[in-house]
Amino acid sequence: MNFRRRQPDDEPEINLIPLIDVLLVILIFLAATTSFTRFNQIKVALPEAHADAAESDALSIAVSQEGLYALNGQLLSDNTVQDLAQALRAGAGAKEEAVLVINADAQASHESVVRVMEAARIAGISRVNFAAQSPP
Repeated sequence: MNFRRRQPDDEPEINLIPLIDVLLVILIFLAATTSFTRFNQIKVALPEAHADAAESDALSIAVSQEGLYALNGQLLSDNTVQDLAQALRAGAGAKEEAVLVINADAQASHESVVRVMEAARIAGISRVNFAAQSPP
């Protein structure tokens, strides 16, 4: 019996041509399905906030959930914009650059807060800040 042995120069070979073909098809598919649209965005210059302590001479108005207002701890009886503006003018006194800090309840209506902002505009107070509670 004559058994032939393999010759040492017979090594298995990996054919790369089918692999290149598959990769080329995937590349063509990705190029065809990719959208190259550019989204237009509005350019906005965002303000920077610093964690400075609140000014001691700032007017503080609190807005409750029920729509009641308190200026520097004193409950205001009337809730109209004109009455709020008059109270803000009296609270600001002769200060030229008065600062108003709005402390609104989380459940306060949007209308109540906008009413305070409108009253500040009528009273001539241009610096309005909102107080927020940081999470624990």
